[in-house]
Amino acid sequence: MAAATTPADASEVGHVSGTVAAAQLKLGMSGTSADAKADLPTLTVKAKGSMDGYSRDLFPHWRDASTWGWPVEPNNACNARNAALYRDGENVTMSSTCTSLQGTWVDPYGAGKYDEASDIDIDHVVPLGDAYATGAAAWDTTKRTQYANDPLVLVSSDDSLNQSKGDDDPSEWKPPNSASFCLYATRWVLIKDKYGLWVTSSEKSALNSMLATC
Repeated sequence: MAAATTPADASEVGHVSGTVAAAQLKLGMSGTSADAKADLPTLTVKAKGSMDGYSRDLFPHWRDASTWGWPVEPNNACNARNAALYRDGENVTMSSTCTSLQGTWVDPYGAGKYDEASDIDIDHVVPLGDAYATGAAAWDTTKRTQYANDPLVLVSSDDSLNQSKGDDDPSEWKPPNSASFCLYATRWVLIKDKYGLWVTSSEKSALNSMLATC
């Protein structure tokens, strides 16, 4: 019998299969891999633009959830971060002000299962920095706010993996859980298509390879 795996931290309560973890990426996404395969060839391909002037503060985030496309239920006091935690978790409870969330969360990127919301980051699947360098530098504040709080753009993930990803595109960073490649690439392409963002040639190649796993 194999030795039991020691959780990486106190809130990691176990692991799930890669396929089960990957399914988290379906939450908040109405498009399919077929849609992404059709959309990817239509995206403009060019080099990333300058990051001069970039700041996360240019993308007002964690704003009122119901204003930016989230259901009012279960609590109309939620911001986009806590709405994502509620959507993506299991047996989630919260205070009347949509804080102090309790439940369990599965990370689609590493397949860990956690019971502390503090160990979960809300990842912008296409990071704010990448969006800025591929078209969002020209947006106004309203469109940047929409993007930063969009249910399609946001996914609950392990905080350390989110931090390792940074602003990288799929040619630079892929989820350690290879079972999530299909849905990660699908979500990435749907976001780029929805917001008219372009892709680099290396990014497009990586996305094609990941979509080939679907």
